[in-house]
Amino acid sequence: MLPPILSALRIPVVASPMFIVSGPELVIAQCKAGIVGSFPALNAREKDGEPPLLDAWLTRIAEELDRHNQANPDRPAAPFAVNQIVHRSNARLERDIEICHRHRVPIWITSLGARAEVNHAAHDCGGIALHDVINDVFARKAIDKGADGLIAVAAGAGGHAGPLSPFALVQEIRDWFDGPLLLSGAIATGRAVLAAQAMGADLAYVGSPFIATAEANAPEDYKRMIVDSGAMDIVTSSLFTGVSGNYLAPSIRAAGMDPDKLDSADPSSMNFGGNAAKAKAWSQIWGSGQGIGAVRDIVPAATRIDRLAAEYAAARAAICG
Repeated sequence: MLPPILSALRIPVVASPMFIVSGPELVIAQCKAGIVGSFPALNAREKDGEPPLLDAWLTRIAEELDRHNQANPDRPAAPFAVNQIVHRSNARLERDIEICHRHRVPIWITSLGARAEVNHAAHDCGGIALHDVINDVFARKAIDKGADGLIAVAAGAGGHAGPLSPFALVQEIRDWFDGPLLLSGAIATGRAVLAAQAMGADLAYVGSPFIATAEANAPEDYKRMIVDSGAMDIVTSSLFTGVSGNYLAPSIRAAGMDPDKLDSADPSSMNFGGNAAKAKAWSQIWGSGQGIGAVRDIVPAATRIDRLAAEYAAARAAICG
């Protein structure tokens, strides 16, 4: 059974937090349109000596969604989520946890390591904690450490994608876990959202289609590349972060590299502590999942969500019919 915070969405979709791309504008638009909007805490980067930008972002999101709810009591906004990278190299983690706890963030998404203290902080302020996993072993560890739900990151997902088929991954998790389960991996249409539920997931975790939206914090060339590319344009590599991820081959070529001849990197090279030189070197290498063949234009996020909702309803009607 889904917790109340996830059970009243317009459609069963959580927008995934995307590095750089997800910010307040996109999150607010997603929530107003009826799905959970999210962003990585590390996207809120202030200059040295300035107050935490994360604090300002959370204040803005809460205030704008509150204004929307007061003006639209018949269609309130969906809740929002903040993603915490709990890898040991994230020097900001404790600070960001304190800020999210103070703002009573309703949904916490954790990645790259399960930490009991992060789940405790989420629960202590009335929130829920969802942890993303790429296999059943990590899923069991996350629940053992207090996560409320799981995000199964399957093959084809954007960002740090797992290698397993969504059928296999959801099947193994559902064999023992009956709590909230989200599925990530090439989900770009309402029909795919329904398919995720048919496999056993409660909600779909959708990212790459929202890169090609007006509110996304992405260069226009990146948005256009999403529109112009398809599944065959996605390359899997560990070179850029130390963990296997999916990237747009045209962006790799534009950076002067051959996407078919990329070196590998060891997981020990992962660094979320603000390595500016490395970040700048890979800043034009753009991530994406394999589902972007369904993305054919750049539109406002609300329009994209309207389409997902219409496709989802049509798919349900067709199957029931």
